[in-house]
Amino acid sequence: MARTRGKDSLGSAHKPGLRRKIVHVFTEGKVTEPEYIDVVRKRAGATGVEVRIANASASGAQRKPIKLVEAAARLMREETRNARRGGLEKKFWPAVWCLFDRDQHDSIEAAMKQADDAGVRIAFSHPCFEVWRLLHHKPVTGTFGGVCDMAAARLPFADSGTNLKKVSSDQLPEGSYTQAKKYALKMNASHDERVPKVLRDPYTDVFEFVEEGLGISFY
Repeated sequence: MARTRGKDSLGSAHKPGLRRKIVHVFTEGKVTEPEYIDVVRKRAGATGVEVRIANASASGAQRKPIKLVEAAARLMREETRNARRGGLEKKFWPAVWCLFDRDQHDSIEAAMKQADDAGVRIAFSHPCFEVWRLLHHKPVTGTFGGVCDMAAARLPFADSGTNLKKVSSDQLPEGSYTQAKKYALKMNASHDERVPKVLRDPYTDVFEFVEEGLGISFY
């Protein structure tokens, strides 16, 4: 990923009359999450946030959670330093998010701790992002046993030959965000608070990224 220096890295957020908060996003998936972000941003319209997929060209080896967080932490330090040096108002300082799943990854807890220490935000799903997509259609109960395919199989378009990695507007019913968030909160609340987040199956807090990262509360 190319690096920039000084005010140039602040992009349009630094230009008078064009101040927008820049949100850098590292995604585990190369297709699914970026396409989801693109769909909901187009549907929601202008939000005053400029979103940049920070690892769009990264290889699979660099998309494991711990690798995402390491890269995100470096970028967070650099962008914070540049914003401070550039005299940018703190409310416009860039933010950095990572979106990743539990799947069968190692070092999940270490990745979350490192992100917290670096000020990097995490949107986490267990067993995978498809849980969040499923919640746009129906409530989720029971467990997936950590198997993503079980979550994907419940999607209403799973038997139609649809490529599940591709996210299209018709897969997210109009106005479905509010219901999806409601279902997610109920699903998450079914777990004992003493159980670590990484062990809660199913679980997702992608709605926090939607609202706090993308600046969207309805689509």
